[in-house]
Amino acid sequence: MKGVHKLAVVGIGKIARDQHLPALAAQSGFELVACASRNASVEGVRNYPDIDALLAAEPALDAVSLCAPPQVRYTQALAALEAGKHVMLEKPPGASVSEVEALHDIARARGCTLFASWHSRAASAVEPARAWLASKEAGAIRSVEVRWREDVRCWHPGQQWIWEPGGLGVFDPGINALSIVTRILPHEVALRAATLTVPSDTSTPIAAELDCIATNGAPVRAVFDWRHGPVEEWDIDIDTDAGRLSMCEGGKRLSIAGKEIDLGREREYAALYEQFHALIETKSSDVDVRPLRLVADAFLTGRRIETEAFGR
Repeated sequence: MKGVHKLAVVGIGKIARDQHLPALAAQSGFELVACASRNASVEGVRNYPDIDALLAAEPALDAVSLCAPPQVRYTQALAALEAGKHVMLEKPPGASVSEVEALHDIARARGCTLFASWHSRAASAVEPARAWLASKEAGAIRSVEVRWREDVRCWHPGQQWIWEPGGLGVFDPGINALSIVTRILPHEVALRAATLTVPSDTSTPIAAELDCIATNGAPVRAVFDWRHGPVEEWDIDIDTDAGRLSMCEGGKRLSIAGKEIDLGREREYAALYEQFHALIETKSSDVDVRPLRLVADAFLTGRRIETEAFGR
């Protein structure tokens, strides 16, 4: 750990309060000095109604962490980068692949760090799973099955943005699974077909099925559903020549060939901020759009099936 960077959080909603603020309070690489939000404030720091007011009043700020919905992410990130600030993007990093790639170019031109964070990649099972799949012991990967089923009313109560264009719908949690798969597999993944189940009163899907293929020929299938409960599923099973690798609870548990692996404590967001700090210190960026590209491909080529209205 070298410098301590002055940071602001933009967008004080559920994810910021549940994850970002506690993670920042528990580490020493950043000093939280300000926040910006239309409808909320944070005690003990300076608060502003929007990012423009924040940037105008805080010239000494080093970095911003953007937690607002993806539809406004590009405008906020652009303003911060043009002001010379390092930027961390909550997932998904934007409403489109082209937005994120454009921001990456701007960050390079400005000499700023851009971190497109994928919090599920920081789950404790991810790196051990990646290492084993890359080892000779794993042998050939035969198939990948993803099941990501939860209750939208539990995780996104009253949130309209998820149902609007750019809000991703069920891909908002589903992209977490795709971020894990694209991290741990030693092969690239391409989408072949998709089915999107869309309520009659929304623009984004409440369920989706993806049929993909890895470049080694292994099928990669994913099922995402927001109508599930009360027992939710965030599981990935990978069959190999050496047995099955199973990740459960979104990457909190791991078993390989029937053996449970001791993973230690979970610290997703603390790890993300440590990574953001390291990127700033090394004057580098981390912008992997592969999970978002798979979602974009699903919207581009997927077959849409209309279902009953969601009803807010």
